[in-house]
Amino acid sequence: MNTRTAISDLFSREEITELTSKSDIHGSWAVLSTWAVIGGTFAAVASTWEYLPAWGKLLMCIAALIVLAGRQLALAIIMHDASHQSLFKTKWLNDVATDWLCARPIWNDLKKYRVHHIRHHSKTSTVDDPDLSLVAGFPTSKKSLMRKFLRDISGITGFKFAVGRVLMDTEKMEWTVSNDRRWISQEGRHLADYAKTFLKNSGGAIATNAALFSVLWAAGHSKLYALWVLAYLTPFPLFLRVRSMAEHAGMPTSNSALTNTRTTKAGYIARALVAPIHVNYHKEHHLMATVPYFKLPRMHQMLKDRGYVSEPPTYWQVLNELSNKAD
Repeated sequence: MNTRTAISDLFSREEITELTSKSDIHGSWAVLSTWAVIGGTFAAVASTWEYLPAWGKLLMCIAALIVLAGRQLALAIIMHDASHQSLFKTKWLNDVATDWLCARPIWNDLKKYRVHHIRHHSKTSTVDDPDLSLVAGFPTSKKSLMRKFLRDISGITGFKFAVGRVLMDTEKMEWTVSNDRRWISQEGRHLADYAKTFLKNSGGAIATNAALFSVLWAAGHSKLYALWVLAYLTPFPLFLRVRSMAEHAGMPTSNSALTNTRTTKAGYIARALVAPIHVNYHKEHHLMATVPYFKLPRMHQMLKDRGYVSEPPTYWQVLNELSNKAD
């Protein structure tokens, strides 16, 4: 199916109205439960640290990094849903509260992300898709995929990402969440201009991370903030990569979300790490982006019952499919 899919051909007007109705309660649950897990992770490390042997502390740190990175991705997905105005019914909660509670703590910006992401939806899988570079080069070999994963988990990808954020927030480079780099002319700019621009663009990230550090410091565990930074630089890029691969990598160029986007089956581990807030229902999301996260499973089942979608692959199956190219 290469033509753009009309939603009215898939659902009745009443069904569309019901599927797109938003909820402040469900939006609040997404945000608060994510931060509850983050807080609980810090509390678990703090309360058990002195009783653990050296190897136990190492395992605790690794577990904390994995959990925190999964929740950092959850914050990113919540921001993503807010960019479609589908997270909260109340506009202030959707645009302002979500920006400060979810986007800024992970060095992002809801308004800038929204502009970028809407282009991705309108140009999905075409040469004009701003996110195309995130899934280019698939399928690849298993060795190549492992090298990508090693760059992620070792912090190389995270370091490059941080450098890119600095370049974007000093406005030396155009803002993006993809791997593309578009440089901005610096003619007439002075050193002070870079500092002012950086503070203007990164001030929210600095302020929210300072608040997180202050809470940990007030609790007597300021050193735990290092886990937040390390999670952001190591497992977080890996989880982002797997999520992006599952959504669009290896899919044919098409105008229909039924063929250019992939929905993936997510078990408990996948939902904790790479598929929070039902982001694995990505085919459904691209068909109707205003459907809130908690209704995506029902939308999927409706499409499945009507024969429009089949049983989705698991994340392991997708990774195997996308790494089956010979060296």
